[in-house]
Formats: sequence, C-alpha cells, structure tokens
Amino acid sequence: MTDRAPVRPEGLSAYVAVTAAYWAFMLTDGALRMLVLLHFHTLGFSPVQLAYLFVLYEIAGMATNLSAGWIAARFGLTSTLYAGLALQVVALIALAQLDPGWATGLSVAYVMVVQGASGVAKDLAKMSAKSAVKLLAPTKDGGLFRWVALLTGSKNAVKGLGFLLGAALLASVGFVWAVLSMALVLAGILVAVLAAMPPGLPKGRKGAKFSEVLSKSANVNWLCAARLFLFGARDVWFVVGIPIYFYAVLSDGTVAGNRAAFFMIGTFMAVWIILYGVMQAAAPKLLRAATRPEADLVAAARRWVWALALIPAVLTSAALVAPGPQPWLTALLVVGLLAFGAVFAVNSALHSYLILAFTNAERVTMDVGFYYMANAGGRLAGTLLSGVAYQAGGLGLMLGTATLMVALSALAAGRLDADLRQVAAP
Repeated sequence: MTDRAPVRPEGLSAYVAVTAAYWAFMLTDGALRMLVLLHFHTLGFSPVQLAYLFVLYEIAGMATNLSAGWIAARFGLTSTLYAGLALQVVALIALAQLDPGWATGLSVAYVMVVQGASGVAKDLAKMSAKSAVKLLAPTKDGGLFRWVALLTGSKNAVKGLGFLLGAALLASVGFVWAVLSMALVLAGILVAVLAAMPPGLPKGRKGAKFSEVLSKSANVNWLCAARLFLFGARDVWFVVGIPIYFYAVLSDGTVAGNRAAFFMIGTFMAVWIILYGVMQAAAPKLLRAATRPEADLVAAARRWVWALALIPAVLTSAALVAPGPQPWLTALLVVGLLAFGAVFAVNSALHSYLILAFTNAERVTMDVGFYYMANAGGRLAGTLLSGVAYQAGGLGLMLGTATLMVALSALAAGRLDADLRQVAAP
C-alpha cells in the first residue's frame, strides 16, 4: 500500500468533529446499558429475561451494519452519523415512557423494541466514525493504526464513564429522569455537530450497489469470523452474568445496600471499559506499529488471541472448584477480568486496524459495515449465552463458554494472510 500525503487541516477538523460526536453517543450508550440492566434486575427480571432486553439491540446492529455501509457509500458518511445521533435521542425519549404498571411481557417487548432502535443508532454512528478514519488518516509511520486506536480507545474510555454515569443517575434521580437528561444533552450535541462539521468527508456515490456489501476478500471474511467469536467471548460474561453475580455478592437487600451495589458494579464496569480504552489507544506503541512491517501485525493478531484464551480458562477452573460465592473468588474475578480487558483491548485494536488495512477507499464503508455486522453477531451470541449459561450453570459454564469462543476466534485469526497488498476488490 502507498502512503497518503499528510492529513490536511480540514481533514483533521473533520476527524475531531466525528470523534466528538462519537464520544457523546457512546457516553449515553454505556449509561443506557447500565440503567436498563440494573433497573430491570431490581424489578425482578431473571438473567434470561435481562438478556432478552438486549437481543433486539444486537439483531438490529447486525441488520444495520449490513445496510449502513451501502447507505453511507450512497448518501455520504455524515448522513449516517447524524441519523445515528438523532435516532438515539428518539430511543431515549421513548424509553422514558415505560409504565411500571405494565405486565412483564409487555415491558420486555417494549424495551426490546426501543433497544433495537438504539442498536440501529449505535451502529450507524460507529460505522460512520470508523470509516472516516480510513479516509482521513495518514498511513505513514503507522498513522492509520494510531488514529483508529485513538478513536476506538477514547470511545471505550468514554463508554466506561457512561457505565458509571448510568449507575449514578439511577441511584440519584431515578430511571425516567436519567434517560430524559441524556436525551436532552445528546440533542444539544447533535445540533452543535450539525453546525460545526467541516468539509472533508465524501458525499457518496450514486452508483453504489447493495450487492457490493458482501466482501470477496478472504482476509476480510476471516477477520470478521475472528471478530464475531472475540466479542461473543466478552459479552458472554459482560452483559448479564458478571453484573448479576456481583449484585448477589454485594447487595444486602436494603435500599441503601442496593444503591451501594449499583455504584460498585457501575464502577467496576466503568473501570473495565476505561482500561480497555486506554489499552486500545496504547496498542500501536505497545506493538511498535510505526517501525514494524504490516505483516508482523497480522502475525501479532494470531498470537495475542491465544494469550487471551488463557485468562478465562484459569477463571473457569477457579469457578468450578469454588463451593459457591467466595471472597477470594470475587477478588480473583476482578483481577482476572481486568487482565482479560487489557489483553482483549490489544486484540480488538489489531482487528480495528486490520479491517481498514485490508480494504480500500472505494469499499471502506461496506467492508467496515460487514465487519461490524460480524461484531454485532458476536455480541448477540454472547448476550444470549450470558443469560442462558449463567442461569443454567453459573460462573463455571459462563466462563467456560467464553474460553471456547476465544479459541474459535484464534482459529479464525490463524487463517489471515499476511500480505496486506491483497486488499478487497472495489
């Protein structure tokens, strides 16, 4: 691949505007996830019912990513970014209309639909932001890796703050006012981005065909498979199982105890996501990306995922030998899952770089959309398995499932071709 010229000032301004909009969105996305999880758990929802609340969110993400790449190629990246922000505002307002007096089935169905709209919004915004990096970033001296790692890492740090914000808002102002306040703030940011977005992103091409979405590149397809299992491995414990386990350990059943548990769970989830984001941003330096051949980074993607598999394997063994919740097991889980987050972040950063390295400017929105469809597919599988595995077999089955999914990701990553000149055909 040839190096692009240094980024122009207007390109940098566009990158900053896209990043700011993405930060705002992910702050509300993280807060909303924690609000929904903890609020409905306190209403008596089972782990499986809690998982159902997020199912349509992930299904909508898969469908959105499959089509959003084509929509952006046809109508431009800014149109999908603005649509994602606006739809999230609508979803937050709709969620505030939930009536506590509704039957459980109706409440689950309503929240699933609203979460589905939020899933569409998230992936419109995500695909737009990630595709913009390919078009705006310089590739010389690892510039592409640095820019995508900075965007992704900072986004996850902001999302981690969102987890903490969601728990804090739930404990302080309650569910309805929490989602309404987030809707108001996000609407203000959308107006600001609409007014301040500089030129620099493509407006779309009328000849883009929907059939172009499916990639003909073996590297793109194998990377998507690796991504699917990687994020399934995370969400199988992250979405339902671990928060509910920690709630059972930390809450004493009183109002004050519940609030304290909310804050502690929100803090852990926030710290995990922030650590994940920091490690993603640091990945180019950690991997010496500026001075290593690109083929070495493909090889690194194969090695790091096997290192990741060791962590849930150790935690699974500990969970299986422990006779129920134990202080030492809880402490080991905290340390082990933080270590999982750090190694997971390096794997995720490598994937986010490689999908842009494997594609070209003509196909970038479509390949990135296809890639994030696989990402959403993994999250969907992990979400379903998180509730089912925890309810059926507790920590041991849940963490064992995560170990298996990381191993499957490693097998897919092992099929990647180190020749990055073989980019996707336009």
